[in-house]
Amino acid sequence: MTALTIYNEQGIQQKESVEDFALIAKTLSKIGVQLERWEANQPLSVDADQEEVLAAYDTAIKKLNTQYGFQSVDVVALRPDNPQKAEFRQKFLAEHTHADFEIRFFVDGSGLFYLHVNDNVYLVLCEKGDLISVPANTTHWFDMGENPNFKCIRLFTTKDGWLGDFTGSDIAKRFPDFDSHIAAIA
Repeated sequence: MTALTIYNEQGIQQKESVEDFALIAKTLSKIGVQLERWEANQPLSVDADQEEVLAAYDTAIKKLNTQYGFQSVDVVALRPDNPQKAEFRQKFLAEHTHADFEIRFFVDGSGLFYLHVNDNVYLVLCEKGDLISVPANTTHWFDMGENPNFKCIRLFTTKDGWLGDFTGSDIAKRFPDFDSHIAAIA
């Protein structure tokens, strides 16, 4: 289930989690974040690599290119049995920004975006079929949990791909991690 929970910067929850997709999208649009529901029904093998995912979603990628005009695309996918899962998780847990907007299309599994905008932190649980576009220079981080299980197509308007500018803030430590958040809203 896609869900939104809003906290203040101190980590105090401001509202109950919202699970109505239209309301989540409307709330996020007020801070410049686009959330859409796309079809993610192409058959993929459990261990689908980048080539398989991109081939399966070629039509969606072409539509996204028309909409966003990206210069590079890749797939980030992690499964619970990945021996480097803890290392990958740590990379994304630190608050950072990008000079480019960040677009993720979840074709399998789920992940939790933390968007630090003004004095609030928006926890956006994205699932299969969700497409999220975070504006350039928006401070954020991402958690996939201790046992990640997701596949995302990532789109970039630069040829360099994913380049994070880390803020050095420890703000992420004040908020529930993916696993705790899932348990709390279930």
